[in-house]
Amino acid sequence: MKSKRPTVADILALKGKRQLSMLRVVTLEEAEAAEKAGIEMVSVPPALLGPAFREAAPTVFAVPGLEYGDFITAEEYLRAAFQAMRAGGDAVYCAASLGIIRRLRDEGIPVCSHVGLIPSKATWTGGFKAVGKTAESALSIWMAVQALEEAGAFAAEIEVVPSEVAAIISAKTSLFMISMGAGAGCDAQYLFADDVLGQTRGHVPRHAKTYRNFAAEYDRLQQERIAAFREFRHDVESGAYPADRHNVGVPADELARFNTMING
Repeated sequence: MKSKRPTVADILALKGKRQLSMLRVVTLEEAEAAEKAGIEMVSVPPALLGPAFREAAPTVFAVPGLEYGDFITAEEYLRAAFQAMRAGGDAVYCAASLGIIRRLRDEGIPVCSHVGLIPSKATWTGGFKAVGKTAESALSIWMAVQALEEAGAFAAEIEVVPSEVAAIISAKTSLFMISMGAGAGCDAQYLFADDVLGQTRGHVPRHAKTYRNFAAEYDRLQQERIAAFREFRHDVESGAYPADRHNVGVPADELARFNTMING
């Protein structure tokens, strides 16, 4: 059982030894569930961080995402990264340029970056589809990993890449490689809580695995919500609400005195 929050050094020391589990969580309830389930790493929106987050999830390694496009200059990324670290983050996700990653690393901020299918840059690799299915494409991923090593990142998400390619790259790099649809040959497996819980509406990625059906439960709860609201409206119309038990009483003599006061 975990007793303390791991550091970057602790995470890197586990490379090649065992697979870690990682989830994208967006609520305190999901963060608490990840903590109690023994999930080692979580990706979070920076706004979720703070004392309440760390009370709910004191020992998970939290990686807040500095979403591409929300920040432009290195100074903006730096400011956001420092704020996220002060709020309880352990590293930051950053898919910006190598220069910005290098700048963050120069200030001692641990950076997890991204290779393979990078959603914010998918137009360069043919859209939302697998990357690395040819030798040339696989080599470009390896070169991107090497560039991230040189820039000072400590980890990289590798997304929708053939498992054999990802395993070779993971074995050759010092980066902690986090697989999202890139097979079991990496250092951690990463899924979104929405997919795990069956909350995703519409398209579900091929690499996702669903363990519960929260969408159906939410649909059931919505119908119950509508029914409860309808019953309330009917009670108001019929006079069934409010009943005596919902009202505040007043002594008869005080009510009589009040009537005298306002009626003269």
